Amino acid sequence: MIIKIYQNYIIRKYLTTLAIVTLIFFSLTIILNIFEEMNFFKDLDVNIFFPILLTFLNAPSVLYEIFPFIFLISTQFFFIKLSEANELIVFKNHGVTNYQILKVVVFLTFLIALLINVVFYNVSSNLKFLYLDLKNDYSMDNKYLAVITENGLWIKDEIDENINIISAKKIEKNNLINVEITQFNKDFVLKRSIYSSIIDITSNKWIVKYPKISQENETTNLKNDLFFKSNFNAEKINNLFSNLSSLSFLKLIEIKKNYRILGYSTVEINTHIQKIFAYPFYLTIMTLFSGIIMLNIKHNKPKIFNLVLGIVLSVVIYYINYFSNVVGQNLDIPLMISVWAPIIIITLSCGIGLVRLNEK
Repeated sequence: MIIKIYQNYIIRKYLTTLAIVTLIFFSLTIILNIFEEMNFFKDLDVNIFFPILLTFLNAPSVLYEIFPFIFLISTQFFFIKLSEANELIVFKNHGVTNYQILKVVVFLTFLIALLINVVFYNVSSNLKFLYLDLKNDYSMDNKYLAVITENGLWIKDEIDENINIISAKKIEKNNLINVEITQFNKDFVLKRSIYSSIIDITSNKWIVKYPKISQENETTNLKNDLFFKSNFNAEKINNLFSNLSSLSFLKLIEIKKNYRILGYSTVEINTHIQKIFAYPFYLTIMTLFSGIIMLNIKHNKPKIFNLVLGIVLSVVIYYINYFSNVVGQNLDIPLMISVWAPIIIITLSCGIGLVRLNEK
């Protein structure tokens, strides 16, 4: 019975601490984002509530990114509360070890992390997609867009009073393969169609190789290259598809299939999917790591020390993750290793701290 009682108490206390810290971080996210959105719309005629709406649509995806540090700091404050109330000593006097307390917290974190991954991530990604869709109507980018489907790459590009609809079967490095460009005037009256087996899109001045031009019911094959002006280049197209946080897991699988058909690199999307799979373990290890540190340092340390320690650890772990992901995306190390290496490193560090945990 004593075990059931202490487990219930720990669960309630930990969930309360986690909820408070999450609410604080969510509030900070709202405050910071709302200023950013208002600055974006300051010269546009929109209702004052529109930036607020966008802020709340974007906030969940931001919260998902910082959950590892929310769990780290929540665990710190949870053990601070236990220490200040001398409850760690009470637990020890009743035969409840530090390891048993930490085990309950870690197991609870893993369950919450699974829920976050299955439910929260998909909800936040759909809200992020809606956020980007609404905001795009007020940005300069609404005159040009690009999508990848099972039929290839499609681009709408408005430039120099022309509307260009571009389709390509494949992307190979900085080249579009098997391309058709249909050009309209601003009233959507057809001007001409351009066909090419390969177009160099390294810069915004495309080099159309061996173009075939259809205009006014006449088709002309050019022997020289044709220069075609566009808002797009290879780098911009890559960046357009880099915001994977706005895609649910099912959409990620679908777009990955389309990327393969197009010949487009799937490195980023594979990295993102692996990070989703690793996410519950990441949150769990962050909690374990924080708990071990709090149980291994002196309990008379001031709160500001623990808070600064949490921030420093968060920054260090963030940069370890960032460096590992960059190396993995550049294919210097296998993709799987780049995602899981930081988790393994933190796990090994936890193993060292667990050795003498019950002696504290």
